[in-house]
Amino acid sequence: MLVSTCGLVTLQTSTADSRPSIPTLSCNWPDCAGYLGTGFTVDQSFSSVPYSYLDFNDGKCKTGSGHIENYHDIYQVRDCCLEDLLDLALEKDYVRGKLAEYLNKLIDLGVAGFRVDACKHMWPGDLTNVYGRLKTLNTKWFPSGTKPFIYQEIIDLSGEPIKASEYYGLARVTEFKHSAKLGTVVRKWNGEKLSYLKNWEEDWGFMPSDRGLVFVDNHDNQRGHGAGGASVLTFWDSRLMLAHPYGVTRVMSSYRWDRTIDQNDWMGPPSFSDGSTKLSHQPRLHLWGQLGMNMVTFRNVVNGQPLSTSWKEIAFSRGNKGFIVINNDDWALNVTLNTGLPKGTYCDVISGDKSGGSCTGREVSVDADGRATFSISNTDEDPFIAIHADSKL
Repeated sequence: MLVSTCGLVTLQTSTADSRPSIPTLSCNWPDCAGYLGTGFTVDQSFSSVPYSYLDFNDGKCKTGSGHIENYHDIYQVRDCCLEDLLDLALEKDYVRGKLAEYLNKLIDLGVAGFRVDACKHMWPGDLTNVYGRLKTLNTKWFPSGTKPFIYQEIIDLSGEPIKASEYYGLARVTEFKHSAKLGTVVRKWNGEKLSYLKNWEEDWGFMPSDRGLVFVDNHDNQRGHGAGGASVLTFWDSRLMLAHPYGVTRVMSSYRWDRTIDQNDWMGPPSFSDGSTKLSHQPRLHLWGQLGMNMVTFRNVVNGQPLSTSWKEIAFSRGNKGFIVINNDDWALNVTLNTGLPKGTYCDVISGDKSGGSCTGREVSVDADGRATFSISNTDEDPFIAIHADSKL
């Protein structure tokens, strides 16, 4: 159970309709058991909810297979089965009530919000109804009246009739174009340059910043499938995303282990012979120095500050609270820039931390005019320097 954090939910799809070998289920087809031993059968009877065959969309889907056969038909996408997953009839008040009941139980346990999977496969009006039934968060952990944070997984790469904009009024929406485009620029494909990132929302056709949720990778494209293709960056490349004010950012919460293990979509993690996992011995990616907490702190410190005093190569300040400079060129960078920060000595949070009255990494001296000199080799493992108000000595 994910408590005081966000949980993943899939509202419209239930378990598979024809495959008894699902690894998360105990099954003696046609009578099966779910995670806690609750039963369901091949005739769409889920006794613990309960759902029956009347609560699924079989009668609405017009394809011969009962599955989605054409993603350019919005009715197929929303009324037919996604792969082998049963399709709940979300227009029914009973189904809506059962889904909201489940989510409200999670809220009572301390869950702060939800990632709602595969939202393009649900009608916006149905989601609006379910969201409207949710409680405010548990006051044991959150201020009174706080609503759950919801974001919706929608892949809109502009090639299909269903648009992410249809869901803007409901909750935040994943902007998959962001990770794909950012990867293209960082890799310098097609002549792209980091300097093009200054106006990425307007120039690149992203959704409005106050609607989007962005990331550099997710559980799908980490493993070579899902939206974004080969241009998607990996989990250790979130620094620029966290420094830039666009959207709400998500850092992949995961672990790292020997890269020779994770192959051919193997889902890991490494395990002992008795099946228990070795995660306690693995680095937690979301807490990795400048990858995780240092740049998350940077983003929190500069929250609400505008993007300003930008420089083409790329460097920019966030008001008078933070500054980042990046060398993505094939030569060393040595330049004096206006940081917008007050005079003082700052610890670079990429190469180290502020520890008491000193820095464990590089120091950056800002003069009375807000200017500082930056030297970054193109061969540095981390060709970034980032400073902020709380890293000042």
